[in-house]
Amino acid sequence: MGCTTILVGKRASADGSTIMARTDDSGHGSFEAKRFEVIAPEDLPKTYRSVLSHVEIPLPETGLRYTRFPDASPHKGLWAGAGINSARVSMTATETLTSNERVLGVDPLVELREAQGVEGQDGYVPEQPGGIGEEDMVVLVLPYIKTAREGVLRLGELLQKYGTYEMNGIGFADNDDVWWLETVGGHHWLARRLPEECYAVIANQFSLDDFDFEDALGEGRDYLCSPDLREFVADNHLDTAQTDGQPVQRFNPRLAFGSRSDSDHTYNTPRVWALQRFLNPTDASRFGFQGDSRPDSDDLDWCLIPERLITMEDVKYTQSYHYQGTPFNPYARAEQARIGGADQRGMYRPIGINRTNFVAALQIRPDKPATTTGLNWIAYGAMPFNALVPFYANVRHTPEYLEATTERVTTENHYWANRIIAALVDAHYHQTIPHVERYQQKVVAAALQVVARTDRAVAELGEDAANNMEDSRVYELLEAANAEIADMLKRETDDLLDKVLFDASLNMHNSFSRDDA
Repeated sequence: MGCTTILVGKRASADGSTIMARTDDSGHGSFEAKRFEVIAPEDLPKTYRSVLSHVEIPLPETGLRYTRFPDASPHKGLWAGAGINSARVSMTATETLTSNERVLGVDPLVELREAQGVEGQDGYVPEQPGGIGEEDMVVLVLPYIKTAREGVLRLGELLQKYGTYEMNGIGFADNDDVWWLETVGGHHWLARRLPEECYAVIANQFSLDDFDFEDALGEGRDYLCSPDLREFVADNHLDTAQTDGQPVQRFNPRLAFGSRSDSDHTYNTPRVWALQRFLNPTDASRFGFQGDSRPDSDDLDWCLIPERLITMEDVKYTQSYHYQGTPFNPYARAEQARIGGADQRGMYRPIGINRTNFVAALQIRPDKPATTTGLNWIAYGAMPFNALVPFYANVRHTPEYLEATTERVTTENHYWANRIIAALVDAHYHQTIPHVERYQQKVVAAALQVVARTDRAVAELGEDAANNMEDSRVYELLEAANAEIADMLKRETDDLLDKVLFDASLNMHNSFSRDDA
């Protein structure tokens, strides 16, 4: 899927949290309704079968409770997307990535091959299952890990054994660390721990630009990889870095495994450029339109230290970004959108795109007791027109307004209400966007008031209860908080729809200024 991911280290965030957020975007011309649910350990399957690739994988006997965001329609599989487990580990999967012919030629993707002929007759060739992919990864990994690093290792083992049919990036985070894994060909992978003081932006392109094989194949403190990756690179002459005959000190995976295509320069690199420009705004020499790091640059840093600490409001802005303040903004007025006389609106793929299904911004708060550490910040639909709202992860069930998404369009589901609002606002942007902006501030402020009050109530139960992931009193407090936030969200979303529909109706093309006589 086309997505945009931001990773935030604990020393780069305003409150010491680790944060991962990703826009889950459908392909052009399609949309997928999403649900927010909790899976209990007793409901975990013993064997997993992929709908798309038909691979069957035995699962561990025991696992953890976790939140997830499956498709409302199961016809293409679960596509769980993201979540937080009861060990306070978060996972987001996946960011679809690019590769190149050299890699795929020596380690092909593991694709499903249908059976040929009739079983029992001469020439019959049985079905050959494919590998694992975005449909499968959260379900296969998140319930069975207790640290972010464990997540990297478990997924790496699955990739080595079963392979994959697509190129993907996957994020893992816990109280201390954020890890980012990228697949290489059909069976290889590598991962890097995000420096604590940094953030990273990934936008559908192989992104890692620095790698230490000595650490990855040794202690594995900051880097990890498949055991034969160094030999794979050397044997297939994949490292294209110019060394002037000197020994390679650092390996650049992006040069070896990634892409530098014309389409990258309109679809992928501009998104990274834009968010680095937003989070490092005074670095004008690097982030102007014509500087060393332009929208079409192939050499944008994988991670940077932000100029100020990153808040959840910043995360929402990054996930909603459509080139505000630049000529590339599709909603810019004509006089604001010209460079050299040419209209630049819509030149680059926005992050806040029409086909976003959901965003889960996964926040792990290290200064809270275990039971209140994890927050799923949730938004459905096109990000410029919705609100990113926090919900506790350590619960036994989720509010119906976000969980019971149907395939049928109805404003009783938060997903469909947001889709309708987005379509109306997009068509009447300048008349209706003030309503959206007021809604966004009001909803998030109200939700954070509930979170602050609930955090205090849980702490007042005492240290033992506040750190007991199975305490019934804590469950009741957190579930009540989630229900209160969802009820408020529905009221305010209905009110926003009313306002937007009214203004959009007034501005229909068939309106006429004279009343009936």
